[in-house]
Amino acid sequence: MNIAVDARELCGKPTGVGRYLGELLAEWSVSSDARRHEWTLYAPSIPAVPPAFVERIRVLPGTGGTAWEQWTLARALAADRPDVLFAPGYSAPLTAPCPTAVAIHDVSFAAHPEWFSPREGLRRRTITAWSARRARVILTISEFSKREIVARLAQRPDRVRVIYLGTRQPATPPASTRDPIVLYVGSIFARRHVDLLVDAFATVVAPRVPGARLEIVGENRLPAHAPLMHGLDRAPADVRARVRFRSYVDQATLDDLYRRASVFAFLSEYEGFGLTPLEAMAHGAAPVVLDTPVAREIYGAAARYVALGADARDTLGRTITDLLVVPGQRAALVAEAPAVLSRYDWTRTAADTLAALEDAAGAR
Repeated sequence: MNIAVDARELCGKPTGVGRYLGELLAEWSVSSDARRHEWTLYAPSIPAVPPAFVERIRVLPGTGGTAWEQWTLARALAADRPDVLFAPGYSAPLTAPCPTAVAIHDVSFAAHPEWFSPREGLRRRTITAWSARRARVILTISEFSKREIVARLAQRPDRVRVIYLGTRQPATPPASTRDPIVLYVGSIFARRHVDLLVDAFATVVAPRVPGARLEIVGENRLPAHAPLMHGLDRAPADVRARVRFRSYVDQATLDDLYRRASVFAFLSEYEGFGLTPLEAMAHGAAPVVLDTPVAREIYGAAARYVALGADARDTLGRTITDLLVVPGQRAALVAEAPAVLSRYDWTRTAADTLAALEDAAGAR
């Protein structure tokens, strides 16, 4: 079978969909089942892929946007005639000459259109909905997202297949003693309330835990007027010096932050899955997350949950403080982590995804 893959998310600095696809390719590169097939990876520039796929790249000119997908990629597929196209990032060419398997990780653009500009929201809703209707198989990453896709994209439940993401175990066991670091990793959107985290750290955590630091890693995708620094601007200079923003770090630096952090805060009110809290959990950090259905589904008993509301800043600050200074609080969550993490394995994720591609192509 000849499998085509839209690999544009692996160009540049992969995040989100790019990391998802990169993990799948890493598993497929060593899988005997995957190596039975022919693969072609399409991208607007040379993507970062495992060595086994380097000779399978086809570079198509363009920027990798919607026009590239709907015109340039579609023409290449028409010439190459693969048996199936794997589209890992929400949409696929509507005129693709082959069956498609489309991964739709969430439908925030339909559930919360106010989080997107009118033009961007309309583009996402239109292209994703049409891609879902045309797809032979729709893949998603949680039961929560499946319910949302069925409800908001008007899809039958039997067309949507849930395949959980995986996690990588650290090379060395997590250390029992940690630095008093509070860590956030992920692109910064309004729905993730990083401004609330900054405010809680500056006004509640920092005054009570003298050595505590807040590390924020992620590209700031907020509108220019959004109050990311609210609560920090009025904090004393010594508190401001204990908050660090970085838009991107390499994997070695990220792993080091995971190993040293005591608490991982991820206050998202809408996600399809939320991978970074699991990565932090695997390294021994205690996740603090918003109390949402998908968070309960994914993190179970290994996370501390807080709710949005009038007292959210103080509640969040006290929760983080307790995990930093109260004996046994973090250890109790860490003890729950192995049972939760056992549900998420990239080898299983890749095998199930390959099976879905074979089903989409009619090869099984």
